[in-house]
Amino acid sequence: MKRGESAAESLSAAGTMSEGLAAFVEGASYEDLSRAARQTLKIRVLDALGCAVGALGAEPVRMLREHVSEFGGSPLCTLIGGGKTSPDRAALYNGALVRYLDFNDSYLAPGETCHPSDNLGAVLAAAEYANASGREFLAALAVAYQVQCRLSDVAPVRSRGFDHVTQGAFAVSAGVAKALRLPSPQIVSALGISGTANNALRVTRTGELSHWKGLAYPNTGFAGLHAAFLAMRGITGPREVFEGTKGWMQAVAGEFAIDWSDEDLERVTRTILKKYNAEIHSQSAIEAIVDLKREHGFQGSQVDRIRIDVFEVAHLIIGGGAEGDKTVVRTKEEADHSLPYLAAVAAIDGQVMPEQFAPERIRREDVQSLLRAVTVVPDPEYSKRFPAEHACLVTVTLRDGTIFRKEKRDYEGFATRPMTWERAAEKFDVLAAPVIEDGRRDAIRDAVDRLDRISVADLVRLLE
Repeated sequence: MKRGESAAESLSAAGTMSEGLAAFVEGASYEDLSRAARQTLKIRVLDALGCAVGALGAEPVRMLREHVSEFGGSPLCTLIGGGKTSPDRAALYNGALVRYLDFNDSYLAPGETCHPSDNLGAVLAAAEYANASGREFLAALAVAYQVQCRLSDVAPVRSRGFDHVTQGAFAVSAGVAKALRLPSPQIVSALGISGTANNALRVTRTGELSHWKGLAYPNTGFAGLHAAFLAMRGITGPREVFEGTKGWMQAVAGEFAIDWSDEDLERVTRTILKKYNAEIHSQSAIEAIVDLKREHGFQGSQVDRIRIDVFEVAHLIIGGGAEGDKTVVRTKEEADHSLPYLAAVAAIDGQVMPEQFAPERIRREDVQSLLRAVTVVPDPEYSKRFPAEHACLVTVTLRDGTIFRKEKRDYEGFATRPMTWERAAEKFDVLAAPVIEDGRRDAIRDAVDRLDRISVADLVRLLE
């Protein structure tokens, strides 16, 4: 880009940004993925499916299932747990299963955090509709990962009052379009329709939290898939959705530039997994508390107070910074986005898994009392090291004055300590065991491991 030239002007000779992105999507293939990216994608698929199965029976998921069942739809795509419906409703429901526990993967950019496996429900529905191979599905999912992660890098929107779901409108429509094998002009329209229509507000994750925290991205998956299908039918969308007058740059993200002809499909290798069922920025602090409890054997009743020095983003989102008081915890949605609650329940229970978010667990006086004795302090040095590190210092003070401290730079699942296939399989089993018998779990793990050699139909048949 020349000095003084806007992003829109610099792209005018080469076409619009959506045309460049569409060319990237159309040209992407499984063969472009490195061996590491292929394996990482499979681990992310297994992790997301474990999260999905673990969410079966959750209250808002039951509500959504009633909604999908009553409205019906052509039985073209599989619902995880049983039944078939239309592709858009499958995207909505399966996407909600992946997302609801808040246990799926994350990507950390300096100004944005997203969860790229949120795209799985929609891309899987499109791939099943298109009778795609496992390789085509993995390539389409890699496209969605790449688009969402790179837009998070260059066009963060959180500070402007928009949610990370906003970049997802482009990611999911790109991934679905790839799975549907759409040509470039139709991909441009899919991007234009979805990116224009689906800009989400950050209030979803601030203040008093609601069910919508876990359903906002599934809704975008529903809408982004719908946009791609409209484009497939010939409906056109704004070609200048990014740089056009009052387009996405002017109205949402601000000016940015990205040359999609230089992009690859490797961003998935920079995503991270959650060891604990909690918001991503809490993971190192929880691991520190669990480590201290195991090493020193203290009981939760012995803890007087906990101090967590942490990077600014964690303080901002879950520590009581700009996004609301985190000591008022009444629901699962508020609990998994409250570092005081997460620290307190980890100190008492020695673990943070789905059972730590049962309503009766959240309401108990032991955790409600201790969470009010948790102090979260932003540390400038740790903030400088984010997102390359996930640094924190946890100080646990017992009622008798004994002090335990542990500093962390990362946690198991972070980029510097990635979760292996074996550990991801263990997590899958823990989440799926209450719902799926051993033989079926083995078959699902094996199918994901062999996704590059089977069809999507072979995988979804095991998920019914």
